[in-house]
Amino acid sequence: MALFDRIGRLFRANLNDLVSKAEDPEKILEQAVIDMQEDLVKLRQAVARVIAEQKRSELQYNKNTEEAQKWQQRAQLALNKGDETLAREALIRKKTHSDTAAVLKSQLEQQGAQVDSLKRSLISLESKIQEAKTKKNLLQARSQAAKASEALQNTLGNIGTSSATAAFERMENKVIEAEARSQAAAELGGFSIDQQFASLESSSDVEDELARMKAALSGSSPNQPALPEQNKDKLQDL
Repeated sequence: MALFDRIGRLFRANLNDLVSKAEDPEKILEQAVIDMQEDLVKLRQAVARVIAEQKRSELQYNKNTEEAQKWQQRAQLALNKGDETLAREALIRKKTHSDTAAVLKSQLEQQGAQVDSLKRSLISLESKIQEAKTKKNLLQARSQAAKASEALQNTLGNIGTSSATAAFERMENKVIEAEARSQAAAELGGFSIDQQFASLESSSDVEDELARMKAALSGSSPNQPALPEQNKDKLQDL
């Protein structure tokens, strides 16, 4: 038995969860108002039936009351004429109608109380339906706003993984890579020019050193300008 109870409880729990997930607040609220309006129609029909029965009872009560009065008058007439037997028969008829009128009067009082109660219930239900309609519109608006907000949040949450955003990220990476290559090429080009000037400066130092060595061998200063050939011959003659 315990196993079957657990299975039954599990089935009911799963069924309730399924129903809860399937419930749409807007549709449920709409259906709730429809159900209340149907109850209102049934209540109005019930009130109409009770009022109709009350009217019939009232007619019957008035009729029996009139009949009782009529037979009272006939009994009096018969007694005045000295016919006690006829007077007695008229009083019997009067009693029958009077008893019926008394029963109908009690019934009318009960029906009147029932009609009053049903009318109060009718007014209360109409007020509740109006309140439910107002609340339904408010809750439906809140439900729609919540759905829109949820859809927006889901959209924002999926932006990071969307193909469009991934494409933008890839293109951004390509631009960054191209900028890095361009900067590297510029730096490499500037370094090559510096090397060329450094090479020129280095070769100039070597040439200067070579000139000094040659001047030392010839006994002249490397900064002294070379003499013309005629001056050299005059110096040799001296």
